[in-house]
Amino acid sequence: MSDSGGPYLFDVGVIALAHSTAPVRDAALSHVREGIAGDIDAVVPYPALFGAHTVLTTYYGYSNADASRLLQNFMDATRIHWYDQMPPDVVRGGFSRASEANVDGWDGYYAQVAIDEGVNTVLTIDDDFERFDAFETEVILSPDEFVELNGFLEN
Repeated sequence: MSDSGGPYLFDVGVIALAHSTAPVRDAALSHVREGIAGDIDAVVPYPALFGAHTVLTTYYGYSNADASRLLQNFMDATRIHWYDQMPPDVVRGGFSRASEANVDGWDGYYAQVAIDEGVNTVLTIDDDFERFDAFETEVILSPDEFVELNGFLEN
């Protein structure tokens, strides 16, 4: 991946998938590795880590301890731009975006962070972010990979 579409915001699904054992995880892991190495300009809001923890424990079957350890290790990546704010104007903007695009509040918040941080591309595993015109959306899984992921999660 070249950095021509960056900076990139990693959404919860990408972070969780990269840290899972799912057979299609390489699609996410390659992006996360590039962010860790500084090969791409990656933006990760800290709240996305809590979301990824929930996904890892609820859907991927990780223990709380294992999910916590993996995500704490990820936090050590010094080349990631860690977005550590939740000011009222970003929260309000997130809710406005969620309402206008008919997405959940967290996606509205991530969209607002992407806009405030000058993100060009949101990396995701679903297409909800395509409802926003302020940045590009890159769904990292093909339809076949998404079917494979769903099959993995059902077992």
